[in-house]
Amino acid sequence: MWSQSAVSEDERLDRAETLGVLRRAYSVAAAQRRLILVALGLVVLSTLITLAGPTLLRYAIDHGIKDRNGRTLNIVVIAYIVVVLAGYMRILSDEFVNALNDRLLNIHPSLLPAHKGLHTHRRAIEAHDTQHGATVHFVTAELDGGPRILRGVLTLHPSDDENSLQRRVQRIEHAIYPEALELLARGRLRQGETGAELDGQTLVEPLERQFDF
Repeated sequence: MWSQSAVSEDERLDRAETLGVLRRAYSVAAAQRRLILVALGLVVLSTLITLAGPTLLRYAIDHGIKDRNGRTLNIVVIAYIVVVLAGYMRILSDEFVNALNDRLLNIHPSLLPAHKGLHTHRRAIEAHDTQHGATVHFVTAELDGGPRILRGVLTLHPSDDENSLQRRVQRIEHAIYPEALELLARGRLRQGETGAELDGQTLVEPLERQFDF
């Protein structure tokens, strides 16, 4: 075996270049393997959508996705785990809500049960509320009346008008909705017979997050 001192400068450069080529080749191969796995995953997902899509769409149609005037909405269901409503502003039929049970969530721009319905920011100001915010809740046949899960709270400012309050509450919505959905995705949250349940315990009051902006 040659000693380190016996290796010429050219040989060391050749070995370094060879190692560099091998490392780059390994990196490329690893990237190719990741791409192959992603491609296979997309093929599987595409196949599932192709097979299940018509059935899920038929399910949606059969359960009457309609607005308050009875008009069928143009909604295509690709895959169904949970239906998340945000700014939807339509009332779904009782049949559809009951069919989805604990898989239908909404976020409402008020501290429910206060100010159900529309124009919540204006009504909070007119009522001289000291606090306002948003509430994530399960959807039931009662308008904005489903079990409450999580709410974000802020203090009203004397300078608030309807538009400024709306912008502040939207920041809350963007923070608390993902948190509630993560609880649901992890299997920690469900709608029980007596209300929303977290880790098997009924939420007598919703979870609360305070915001200061």
